[in-house]
Amino acid sequence: MGQRYEKLSQIDKEFIKNQHLFFIASASNGGEVNLSPRGYDCFRVTSDNEAIFMDYVGSGNRTARDIEAEGEVTIMFSAFEGKPRILRLFCKGELIDKSDQAAQKLFPKQNFEGVRRFIKLYIYCVEHSCGMSVPYFNYKGERSELREWCVNGERDKKIDEYNMKNGVPPNLSEFRKINLLGE
Repeated sequence: MGQRYEKLSQIDKEFIKNQHLFFIASASNGGEVNLSPRGYDCFRVTSDNEAIFMDYVGSGNRTARDIEAEGEVTIMFSAFEGKPRILRLFCKGELIDKSDQAAQKLFPKQNFEGVRRFIKLYIYCVEHSCGMSVPYFNYKGERSELREWCVNGERDKKIDEYNMKNGVPPNLSEFRKINLLGE
C-alpha cells in the first residue's frame, strides 16, 4: 500500500541522488499521458518541495507543452538494485531557459550542449510504494549517443533547426507565444 507525504524526506533525497534513471509522465487538457524515460546525471533536488532537471533535445516536446498548458507532471524513480522501492513526485512545472545561470550552477560538471531548457518542478505530493515486483537490473553505464549527437549538432549548427522543427524556439518567450497561438 502506498504512503503519501507533503514533502521529500532526507531518505527520499538520497534515494533520488543514487538513481541512474527516472521516468517523467505529463498530461494536459484531458489529453493522453506522455511517458518518457530519462537518464544521465540531470536531476537535482533543490528543496523539500522543489527539483530541477535538464531537458535534453530528443523526440517531441510534449512535457514542455503540457507544462505550458498548466498540466500535471509525475516523476517516478524505481529501485533496480538493493531494497525495493518506488518513489513518485506529483508536480507542477515551470520552463527555465537553458542560459539561466542559477540552474547551470546546479550542474557544475555538465556541458550544456543539446540541453533545450531546464524544467523546475514544484512538488505537491510525494508517494512511496513497495516496488517488490520490480526486477533487479545491473547498471552498466550511460549511453553516449545523445551527447555525441548534441555535440555534433551544436558544431554543425543543427540543434536550433531541430528544436524549431519540434516546436522549441530559441527562447522561452517565443515558445509561450507559439503555444498561446496554438501553433
